[in-house]
Amino acid sequence: MKKLHVNLSGGRDYDIFIENGLLQKAGERIKEVFQGERIAVITDSNVRPLYADTVVSSLEKAGFAVKLIDFPAGEQSKNLETVVQLYDGLLHPDPFPMTRGDLIVALGGGVAGDMVGFAAATLLRGIPFVQIPTTLLAQVDSSVGGKVAVDLKQGKNLAGMFYQPKQVLIDPQTLKTLSDRIFFDGLAEVIKYGMIRDEKLFQLLEGCKNREELLPHMEEIIRVCCHIKKEIVEQDEMDTGERMVLNFGHTLGHAYEKLGHYSTYMHGEAVACGMVAICEIGERQGITPSGTAQRLRALLSTFGLPVKAEKVPIKALVETLAYDKKGSGGSITLVLCKRIGEAILQKTSKETFAQWVQETI
Repeated sequence: MKKLHVNLSGGRDYDIFIENGLLQKAGERIKEVFQGERIAVITDSNVRPLYADTVVSSLEKAGFAVKLIDFPAGEQSKNLETVVQLYDGLLHPDPFPMTRGDLIVALGGGVAGDMVGFAAATLLRGIPFVQIPTTLLAQVDSSVGGKVAVDLKQGKNLAGMFYQPKQVLIDPQTLKTLSDRIFFDGLAEVIKYGMIRDEKLFQLLEGCKNREELLPHMEEIIRVCCHIKKEIVEQDEMDTGERMVLNFGHTLGHAYEKLGHYSTYMHGEAVACGMVAICEIGERQGITPSGTAQRLRALLSTFGLPVKAEKVPIKALVETLAYDKKGSGGSITLVLCKRIGEAILQKTSKETFAQWVQETI
């Protein structure tokens, strides 16, 4: 079992546990941070038949009363309409309506964690919640750091806030039930961590040629990624400075997702394309060493990840970038790769970045 502690002010610190078989111990772990009696578990339609019974059983064995709520799986559900449905389920009197003294568990991938966290943060002005991520993407990235959000028609994650969980419980065994596409989609975020902070991680990934070769390393890979993220979050919880490096590849990636109507590309796939594009831009500007984009492209291709977004109209792409959350007025903060293992932030005008995009893509 691996344990990381996220140090935050105001009594909002929490632990991240990484252990095979942890779902069966969820009740024991949650009892360490929650002294109430009632818990709502919210999951999606894909995860419910796989893991909901295990988690509910563990919670009930620990003495909790539990209600289970689900929603249709997929990024298309990550909106305010679904959140209202979650509110209705949480407040429904059968078997009990939720109060601020109760707890919510987000069980699932990035969509579940982001949206359930948003519902927990806003219902009754805040109900505590625990993250139990079941996809690689959620385990290495979205479950840690307290960013909760939903998508708007203008773009991804535009309605949200910072709301830290009480605990994060990661069971790497859940990765076994992921399809290859979803597994490698999460691996794109792992590659991101190698690009921005850990060249050794990047080299480890380069030494693996398929999923089977990666699996023996997954528990340590998850730990490394969570450690990087927790250190960055501790220094910049509200994403005003250093934390922005975690968005490497995301400025263009989010645009690709939106323009693909959240169905052409999964999040990690869009980020993969975004990382390559921003490396190419960095090379053209003399910031990123020549050959970096090609090395990244080769690694992504090894695992079947896309390296270039297809059929994206430049005009629509530039218009979508106007809603990027790293923007301020007429400027935008870009995350550029100085070398593999080190990212830097560079502020530039949106017009200049749009020109770079048009020249590069």
